[in-house]
Amino acid sequence: MTHVAHALAEEFPAQVETLRHLRQTDARVARLADEYTEINDILHRVETNLQPMCDIEALRLRRTRVALKDQLAKLLSRAEPVAV
Repeated sequence: MTHVAHALAEEFPAQVETLRHLRQTDARVARLADEYTEINDILHRVETNLQPMCDIEALRLRRTRVALKDQLAKLLSRAEPVAV
């Protein structure tokens, strides 16, 4: 599998364990992370020319991805860090 840019582990490298813990214990974080990953995978296929998409729809998805990342960042900033 090729490298998928903007993966959550890449976006929040210092908080990977906290994110993993929250995904397992907080349904909202799990839903946001799943939605982010799904959109990111679609955009990766679009950017590597594996899936056609009009520019307007791709831009809409990019904006949604940023909004999801912002929500996750806010939730991560409030969470207690998880020890490795």
